[in-house]
This record gives sequence, structure tokens and C-alpha cells, in this order.
Amino acid sequence: MKKSLEIDEKIFQDAVKFYGTVLNLPPLASKIYSYLIFDFDKVGITFDEFVEVFSASKSSVSTSINLLLNAELIVDVNKMDERKRYFFANDDYKKIRFEKIVQKMQDELKLLDDLKNFRKTEHKEADERFEVYKALLNKNIKNIQESLNKL
Repeated sequence: MKKSLEIDEKIFQDAVKFYGTVLNLPPLASKIYSYLIFDFDKVGITFDEFVEVFSASKSSVSTSINLLLNAELIVDVNKMDERKRYFFANDDYKKIRFEKIVQKMQDELKLLDDLKNFRKTEHKEADERFEVYKALLNKNIKNIQESLNKL
């Protein structure tokens, strides 16, 4: 079996490094995810192709695929009259990713408010920095949510 996708090695390596870091993925999972990004025509990639392309064991590929499925980075489909599963990059992941970022910022805002309310003393300089940081978080939440509505 040969690669069913045409990939640019430099872009692929850059993607592996980027997604491995940003999404905190182990190397093989990052390679699988990056490989799927090159599936522009959405034909899907089979498990066997991953094993062959990456010269990895079936158990390693299986573990990486399960991690990516659980993280909602990829989806799988069984095509009619075939036992094989085909894997695709999850087109909704960008939206899911930014929804998680917004939730983390909202959680941080709540924590910051709780800490400020708990603190017994006033500290003008710290309070000013606190308000600037809160404004930054709120502005980013608003911007992200407006963009998500367009997706």
C-alpha cells in the first residue's frame, strides 16, 4: 500500500511539531493528526495505511487513534459494505477547541473574583492590574465568541 495522500514533508514536519506542542500530543498521535490534515478531499485514511505509512505497530497506532478520537480531534466512519473504518480530521475541532479556551477563561475570571473577594486587604496597584487583566480576558472571550458564531 502506498500513501493515498500527497504531502509536503516540510509542512508535515512543521504541523507535527506545532500540533504536538499546542495540543499536547505524543509523537505518533501528532503525526497521524497532521497526516489527516492533508486529506483535503476527505477520502479518509484507514488504520492499515497509518500502520504502513508510519511503520508503527498496530497497538501504537490504535492507542494514538483512540487518544485522538477521545480528544475529538478526529472522527471515524464505516463506509457502506466495508468493514474498514476511515478516519478524518474533525472539522468541528476548531470550534470545540475555542469553546474550551473560552470556558477556561471564564473559569479563570470566576477564580480571580473569588480570590479578590476573599482577600481582606486592599492593594491599589494590584487591583488596577487585576482589572486590566479581567478586561483583557473579557475582551478575548467576546472576540472568540463572535468568531465562533460565524463558524
